[in-house]
Amino acid sequence: MSDTINPTTGGAEPASSPAPTGQVGAGTAPQSRGRTTISDSVVEKIVGMAAREIPGIHSLGAGMARTIGAVKDMVPGGRSSVSRGVKVEVGERQTAVDLDVVVEYGVAIVDLAGEVRLNVISAVERMTGLEVVEVNITVDDVHLPGEEDEDMEATATRVQ
Repeated sequence: MSDTINPTTGGAEPASSPAPTGQVGAGTAPQSRGRTTISDSVVEKIVGMAAREIPGIHSLGAGMARTIGAVKDMVPGGRSSVSRGVKVEVGERQTAVDLDVVVEYGVAIVDLAGEVRLNVISAVERMTGLEVVEVNITVDDVHLPGEEDEDMEATATRVQ
């Protein structure tokens, strides 16, 4: 027989009812009736959306990824990738995130990175239940006022 600690009295008391082992059906909690697996792509999309919500983030992805993504966006039926610039490692209970971002000129990058981390961690932990162990942010570029977007150049047509 196992003993449990009663937090109100601080003493050891016999367990009132030992947890049934191997029991399935009506006697078990719904949370323990199966496994939930969360795909990397699901976490990448959550991270991408959460990062884009922060003012001062111009876009996600390194230069080449943004260029290739802009070309993909031009293809009829193609959709823009929410997870562009996002890499994740997902374990059973934890996840780690790597982000490539382009920031707007004039924004305090250190403050912006803190806001992105907070929003990403909050969104991922709330939606998936996974613990976010780290959010690494690489600032690849600064978008200057009046500078043409690579995305805009790629979608511009030659004739009207």
